[in-house]
Amino acid sequence: MKFSEMPYRRPDIPALREKLDALRARIEGAKSAQEAERAFRESDELSKDYATQTTLSYIRHSIDTRDPFYDAENAFADENAPAVQEAAQALNLALLRSPFRKELEERLGALLFTNLEIEVRSFDSRNLSLMQEENRLESEYQKLYASALADWEGKKIPLPQLGPYQISPDRAVRRRACEAQGLWFDAHREELDALYDALVRNRTEQARVMGHENFIPLAYDRLGRNCYGPKEVAAFRDQIAGEVVPVTNEVRALQARRLGLERLSICDMNLTFPDGNAAPQGSPEEMLAAGRQMYRELSPETAEFADFLWENELLDVLSKPGKAPGGYCTDIAAYGAPFIFSNWNGTSADVDVLTHEAGHAFAAYRAMRRKDLPSNLWTPTMDAAEVDSMSMEFLTAPWHGRFFGDALRKYELGHAEDALTFLPYGCMVDEFQHRVYEEPSLTPAQRNALWLDLEKKYRPWLDMDGLPFYARGAGWQRQLHIYLYPFYYIDYCMAQTVAFQFWTASLADRQDAWARYLRFVDGAGAKTFAELVQGAGLRLPYEPGCLHAVASSVAAWLRENAL
Repeated sequence: MKFSEMPYRRPDIPALREKLDALRARIEGAKSAQEAERAFRESDELSKDYATQTTLSYIRHSIDTRDPFYDAENAFADENAPAVQEAAQALNLALLRSPFRKELEERLGALLFTNLEIEVRSFDSRNLSLMQEENRLESEYQKLYASALADWEGKKIPLPQLGPYQISPDRAVRRRACEAQGLWFDAHREELDALYDALVRNRTEQARVMGHENFIPLAYDRLGRNCYGPKEVAAFRDQIAGEVVPVTNEVRALQARRLGLERLSICDMNLTFPDGNAAPQGSPEEMLAAGRQMYRELSPETAEFADFLWENELLDVLSKPGKAPGGYCTDIAAYGAPFIFSNWNGTSADVDVLTHEAGHAFAAYRAMRRKDLPSNLWTPTMDAAEVDSMSMEFLTAPWHGRFFGDALRKYELGHAEDALTFLPYGCMVDEFQHRVYEEPSLTPAQRNALWLDLEKKYRPWLDMDGLPFYARGAGWQRQLHIYLYPFYYIDYCMAQTVAFQFWTASLADRQDAWARYLRFVDGAGAKTFAELVQGAGLRLPYEPGCLHAVASSVAAWLRENAL
């Protein structure tokens, strides 16, 4: 079914809770594992239907946050999600306590029960009102960000449309674009600070209600991390600081020399070449057609997926007023349909959407067709999900010339440099959040000072150059994950480390690398991140020595392919 034809109806929350309660009672009263499993699978179908309606509402709201109908429906979902979660958690708890648990683990998989245990301990009904408030604050931030318009050459344009000017070969234009962006954030400084203050207080209070000292352990549970914790993440960040930062310093120094600059400022870092970055060729319609053809040729599996995606209008990629910022892929469960959302702006990042978000969509498409699994096992943890997408960025390399033509080598070099230099930035975002939630009473000025200190640790090559917003250390407020998806960002770094390994494997043997990638993707939520990585014959990111090997191999490729 085409996305435009998918009907939306507001979920009947009391009826849904009543049905979930009845299924919970059936699990508690089950006389066999088969009876308990049937009730659980029925609850799974109810959850899929509920998720479908809330996802349709969310997508349509993010496509146009000014639409009053879907604005109200999104607010309804925010208000009622905690109540639905409460009923679902009671059912999950009944399954975990079933006297037939051992047999159910054999039938449904032991990892399902591990994940349900994490899910159960991430929820407490005493936090219902706080969770509703958290949802409201997150939506308020997204709506504020979506309303952002920059003053540019006598017009007001959405912030994503500043993208082409921020990579202009003319440094004066780049600087003006950075200023225009920063001025909007400065103009909304009090609102942004107040929203984050409220979110930090709210999440800290939820964690303390549940007996935690701070929000960090609750955040890890909410992300479903089932094979590593803060200790491993800190070790990973240490490896990035020790092994990757020195390499990225060299990469950025080479970039500065290419641009004829002594040092890069915040307005220079996105420009890779003095005559301009590689830009995609053709209209958006032509790029979408090239993307579809790329997946038709990559493999039989991706050909089937691409036809389904394009034929059913499951992409909305153009930037426009009122559209929420950023990009994402989600799934519309009842239709087995992934959906890609983005804000194209005429830069190479548009092609990255056709590879990164399509990597998510491909994995979701494959998982939703595995009828043997309940939907709880469709989705891997976020780190594994990001491997699906970041690896696809590199595994589609033989087709990138269709988007960039003669500028292909510039794109390949810029893409590899960006991927490597992202690692320290992603760790900076993660350490910032750990420090903020360890000290939730920090003032806005203290948070900004912390961000500037972390810039020196992870991006010592960068000069803020007196630019508004950035120079006062508030650049973190551009990163919507910090507001909306706390502690998610390190998943990108973990995944990029694995994606680099898939890339180097593909340079040696493309067919073998693709087979290993498919094995990783098809493991979906049935295996932990560690099991998926090791099953593909790769090294875990937080394993000692992993970053040294990865950074060395990527640095060698960059040196060999330097322009």
